[in-house]
Amino acid sequence: MYPTDRSRSTADTDGGAASHAEIDLRGDEPAARCPYCDRAFRERRLEALHRGYDHPDRLSDRERAAFERAYLEERPTVRRARLFALGTVVLGYFGLLFVYAIVL
Repeated sequence: MYPTDRSRSTADTDGGAASHAEIDLRGDEPAARCPYCDRAFRERRLEALHRGYDHPDRLSDRERAAFERAYLEERPTVRRARLFALGTVVLGYFGLLFVYAIVL
């Protein structure tokens, strides 16, 4: 139903969870930490998304519900970013095509 299984997590690709770069946490809010790998996050929503993607087999029902809620809330923003990126690529492609046609 939700994309909770990724073939390679960031811990697999960069040598383990201990080698994650420290996050510059700004503001007065305390850092949210993953209980499974002790990674710091700026927001609880980001922690819930991390747990759902990187630790799906360890989630309780409550944690899974938090992941699904965060995933559904983030979906429109991700879709908008993808459409913007696609529009930029298409605009750049046709812009270069017109420049090429004019130069020839």
